[in-house]
Amino acid sequence: MTKTEKLLRELIALPSVNPAFLPPQDPRAGEERVAHFLAAVAARAGLEIEFQPVLDGRANLLARLTPRGPVRKRLLLAPHLDTVLAADALLTPRRAGGRIYGRGACDTKGSVAAMLTALGEVAHGGRRPAQTEIVFAGLVDEENFQAGSRALAARGLKADLAIVGEPTELQVVTAHKGSLWIRLETRGKAAHGSRPELGRNAIHEMARVVELLETRYAASLRRRRHPLLGSPTVSVGLFSGGTQANIVPDHAAIVVDRRTVPGETEAGVRRELAGWLRQAKLKAVLATAKPVPCRPLETDPSLPWVRQLLGSAGRRRSVGADYFCDAAILAEGGTPSVAFGPGSVAQAHTADEWIALDALEQATAILTRFLRGLP
Repeated sequence: MTKTEKLLRELIALPSVNPAFLPPQDPRAGEERVAHFLAAVAARAGLEIEFQPVLDGRANLLARLTPRGPVRKRLLLAPHLDTVLAADALLTPRRAGGRIYGRGACDTKGSVAAMLTALGEVAHGGRRPAQTEIVFAGLVDEENFQAGSRALAARGLKADLAIVGEPTELQVVTAHKGSLWIRLETRGKAAHGSRPELGRNAIHEMARVVELLETRYAASLRRRRHPLLGSPTVSVGLFSGGTQANIVPDHAAIVVDRRTVPGETEAGVRRELAGWLRQAKLKAVLATAKPVPCRPLETDPSLPWVRQLLGSAGRRRSVGADYFCDAAILAEGGTPSVAFGPGSVAQAHTADEWIALDALEQATAILTRFLRGLP
């Protein structure tokens, strides 16, 4: 068993479900167990350890490899430590058919294991970079509101590049979509169900709004194209309204998931939606449903360290991703960022989450090669 596989197995066996998805006292909740375990692993590799408090009982883990000389450059290795909700069976790692199964295997404990193992190889290899500080940043709360990366960016830890651990199939992701949740509400007039003509049905009005968004508005978005990300999208994910069957509903609400591409802003999207509603003569009130909109990422693939990572991975060009991750948060804070890691997003959040062992080992080799080439 390789070092990376062993570390991944140990990480899967330590539950780190984001507390947003569990009751407060559930023993599986929180990243603390994983963070302290990784701190011990990193300390044995000779790394300097720091915990950066973020939320109650939840802290980012920072493990630093200092250079031989003065720090002139900095690289961040930034996977997240939390997972989505897991069934108990998935907390026991299982190997079968060249794969490791278990919650977090690809999202993103595989990246954690590959990154920390590669950093350990460089630390033990007898030749540290001459002027580059490498910081492993195990981030909390990516699966909810990205509090870990927001705290890291807000507190001024900038770098020349951040490699955010995500299941990218060993591709280098330099662009990803943003995520904007918007709540729309319609108002009607309540009446007895036996005399609906005396009321005004808010659900009926909202159904017309949904039809507009899912057809004509969605079609208009498909006509826009980003070279790496394709088109922005819209999806109505939640619908609620009414109180009981024999009352004409006076209120209805939906929550729209709007995936944005570089160049789009929250204000612009809201103006656009308001214009479509006005043109269709539909009366709906717009409100933000997600406290912090998630902006899209677009990092210049010609940056020297991005080109170097592409070369280490044997890739000729970077790619885009439909999902959102911590890379955009760090980039907004002043650190050019990419996403990279073993595994596929197709397995993330699934009941039988898995990662291929050969991809795990390839990721470790790619990262080790890249880190050893730093100045």
